[in-house]
Amino acid sequence: MSGSVEQGSSQSHGNTRILHFLVRLPRPMEVVWPVLATAEGLGGWLTGVEVLEPRLGGAVGLGELGAGQVTAWDVERVAEYTVEGGRVRFHLERDGEDGSVLRFTHEFQHEFQGEGAAEPLWRARFERLVESLSQS
Repeated sequence: MSGSVEQGSSQSHGNTRILHFLVRLPRPMEVVWPVLATAEGLGGWLTGVEVLEPRLGGAVGLGELGAGQVTAWDVERVAEYTVEGGRVRFHLERDGEDGSVLRFTHEFQHEFQGEGAAEPLWRARFERLVESLSQS
């Protein structure tokens, strides 16, 4: 099974932009979860992580995305981090026996990140994620 990064979509609500991606991953949820929910895992494809307390209300520091707290935590399914740069949410679902699907949301203010910069940046990050999981 190979992974893929499907077309992202975005919506604007006033000054808030919401970006969505659907990413098909070539590994089961149990393998993918630590890549989304640990400092080591996120550091391998997303950004350097200064702190990550893996629990609801825990502190999080995600490099250039900013610092904040864990605002949703459902082990092996949902990790949501609300930081200065907005909110990032990773929602995992099974995709057959050997794969998983990541439903991703990034909510942020227009002036905080350039209008057209977010989608290509996240696409590149997810391509790194798919590649790293394909090799493991």
